[in-house]
Formats: sequence, C-alpha cells, structure tokens
Amino acid sequence: MIILKDILYRVAIEVVKGSTEMPIHKIEFDSRKVEENDVFVAIRGTVSNGHDFIEKAINLGATAIVCDTLPEVIVTGVTYIQVKDTNTALAYLATNYYGNPSQNLKLVGITGTNGKTTIASLLYQLFQKAGYKVGLLSTVKIMVNDIEYKATHTTPDSLTINHYLAEMNAAGVEYCFMEVSSHGIHQKRTEGLHFAGGVFTNLSHDHLDYHATFAEYRDVKKSFFDHLPKTAFALTNVDDKNGAVMFQNTSARKLTYALKSYADYKAQILENQLSGLLLKINESEVWVRLIGTFNAYNLLAIYGTAVELGLDKLEVLRLLSELESVSGRFQYIVSDQKITAVVDYAHTPDALENVIKTINDIRTNNEQLITVVGCGGDRDKTKRPIMAHIASSMSNKVIITSDNPRTEDPIDIIADMEKGVEPQNQKKTLSIVDRKQAIKTACQLAGPNDIILIAGKGHETYQEIQGVRHDFDDMKIVKELLEQLNK
Repeated sequence: MIILKDILYRVAIEVVKGSTEMPIHKIEFDSRKVEENDVFVAIRGTVSNGHDFIEKAINLGATAIVCDTLPEVIVTGVTYIQVKDTNTALAYLATNYYGNPSQNLKLVGITGTNGKTTIASLLYQLFQKAGYKVGLLSTVKIMVNDIEYKATHTTPDSLTINHYLAEMNAAGVEYCFMEVSSHGIHQKRTEGLHFAGGVFTNLSHDHLDYHATFAEYRDVKKSFFDHLPKTAFALTNVDDKNGAVMFQNTSARKLTYALKSYADYKAQILENQLSGLLLKINESEVWVRLIGTFNAYNLLAIYGTAVELGLDKLEVLRLLSELESVSGRFQYIVSDQKITAVVDYAHTPDALENVIKTINDIRTNNEQLITVVGCGGDRDKTKRPIMAHIASSMSNKVIITSDNPRTEDPIDIIADMEKGVEPQNQKKTLSIVDRKQAIKTACQLAGPNDIILIAGKGHETYQEIQGVRHDFDDMKIVKELLEQLNK
C-alpha cells in the first residue's frame, strides 16, 4: 500500500488542504483515466488545461489533487496540494511512486537536434552484443531488454518513463539509453531522474514552433547538462559551436568528441563508401557498416559513451564493426536495375543537408540524385523554404510532396516550401501532393545507378491527415514500386 505522504518527497509544496496519510491507488494527469483513490495532477498543456478537469477527476474517484491554483470549490474528503509547477511535481511524484528506478541502473541521456535516435539505439545494440541486459527509450521504440513496446513521443511523459524504468529494474537491466528532447526537458519530464551520463550531438534549426527563439532552444538543451550530478559524465561534440555552451554550468565530468577539433575522442574518416566507413578513432582503425560524416560523429559518441561506462576500448571497436543501421536512418536498398533507394528520417534542414552531402560525397557525376521531400503540418513553418532550398540546390531532381500534413492543407505546406526554390532550380523541381505518387514518379525518373532519397518520415509507418493515421511506410512502398519496374 502506498501512502500519499510517501510520494511527496522533493515536491515543492506551497499549500496542503486535507490529509496526506491516505492510501492512494495510482497517479494520473489525464482525467479520463482516473479511478478510485487516484492522485490527479492538473497539467497546463499546450492544448488543454488540466485544472479545468479537476471536478471531473473527483467525480471519477480522485481523492488527491495536485494543482498550481486551488479551485474555488473545495470538496470535503479530498486532499488538495498546491505546488508552483505541476510538471515538476508530476516528475517527482512519478519517481517516488515507482521507487526511484533510475537510481538502480546506469541511465544515459542523449540530446541534440540530430542523431539522438541513432546513438541511443546503437548503444542499446552494442551493450546487448556485449552481453548486458539493456533498456532503450527512443522515438522508434521502447525496449526492456528483449521486450519491445511502442513509442509515442521522443521523450515520454514522466509517469511513462518511470513505469518503464521500473520494468527494467524488475528485468535486471543494467544500462538504459534514452533520447532527451527539448520538449521533454522544458516540460520537466526528466526531472528527478538520476543520470550516469549525458551526450550532446549538435544543434540546428528545429522546434521553433515551440521554442520562441533559437537561444531558448539551445538553453533548454543546456539545462539538461546543468542538472547532471558530479558522478555523471557530460560528453559533447565540440565541432558544433554550441558544444562548449553545454559545459558552462555542469558539475559532471567534461569530455569531448570531434572530427575536426582537438578532443578526448577524435575520429578521422579514411574511407567513405556506400558499403560503410573506415574510421580511425584515436589511434585505432575500424570498419563500420554505417556511412556518412554524420554517422562518424554518431559512432564517435557511441564509442566515447561505452568507454566512459567502463567497456574495454578494443572490445568497443569490435562491437562498433558489428552494428547495423537503425530503421529509417539512412536505410537503403538496391533494385535489380541498380537503382539505390535511401529512406531517411531527415526532417530538419541540417539533417537533410547532411544526408544529401553524404550521398553526394559517395556518388560520381555518372549518377543522378532524385530527392523526395516534404514538411510536416502544424509544425515550424520557417524551415519549409529552407528544406526545399537545400533539396533543390543539392540534388539533380527534386519532388516536393506531403509528409504528415496533420490538420493543414498539404497544398499550403508545399506552397511554403516552393518559396525556397531559386529560379535556376525550378526546372528540376516538381510538386506532387500525393506522397505515393511522388515516390512512384521518382522511381520512373531513375535510371541504372541513380539514387533516390526519400526524406522526412524514416521509420514512421503512417501518414497523418486531418487527425487520421493512414498506413504508409516509405521503405515498403519504394520496394514495391521498384519491383514493379522490373516486371
């Protein structure tokens, strides 16, 4: 039996009305899920305000309410706990309710604009290969050792995080690798967690629909490192101009990685082919199956993290050579006609530029690059023309299409993108609203040895249109279309 007062440790309480000695069932911040003897936490979200649902939660059986503003009507028999910030309170309530599970394993958080999923997923893969029980909290999926759960957010809510960390404790998991998004940090979802380490990848234009300025976006990322304990390590990419910023107020042990600058973990690309990379990491050479400069950075971050967590350097190099690419991250197939199709999650200007540059570094002038790209609806509109500019200036042909339009008209999104196409690139740019038709057109335009890049959705197996998710898998569709061309 859990008593209310036992889960209030470290919660910044301003006012208590009622008893904290009562037994509680569970914690909820969604009033629709409230049951008898639950604690309801009223969260102020971007769409709705949980304080508007306090009465509903009580009617459903909630016996304790955590809020930042006390309601006008106080119900007898219900305990009200007023706090300064309900997001922070929820995080501490969750860690206490689940027995502080992050204390019982080595949790590493990976943050930055690009590379989070690849680094977290490949660290999970590497530590599994090394014989450890491992956990993963990522955009693609949640793993509790060998058991897979579906992910809904890059960084889940604090209740979900602690629930799965507790599952990991029960399964004997020793290490967990977790993507930490700017939304997650800003909404205090990682508050109260004990991290063994933090990794910074890079920072570029993204989420400016949520964060007012780039400086705010950067400072939110930095705050993750500000809160790391002295016992943790902070590993940052110093080739990124924001890398050093992450170190400014951290108590953690500071470590660096880079391809161009002096760093604790340094790599050099010796060969870059479609079949893989030959890297020199510090003084040792290793052949890996991943390709591109951006993956050289990812692999260097993985190497540094594994070594800092105590793995043998030579063993880590051996394991790096066995790693396989993450679903939807530079995932490619080659058709019978020798057409290469690459599916990548690149949905930011920086990620798109990186993936196209990687392809252009590998190909000769004998092949053409055909890029299929779209932008999501109800998201940062300022990056749309930039994405189209990058694609049209760096590819031989470009097809602008739908991504996840959500509640926006895809024609409007495409019109925003078209503003970034310069006059000299307009002849090689097409706009096709239907994504499947856009991919089909790219396949029809491609000849032997040509490369088709399908950017933006990566691992996603749906397309969201007017609030409805339709089955849509870029890799599955391009495979089928290329096979049809062979018939």
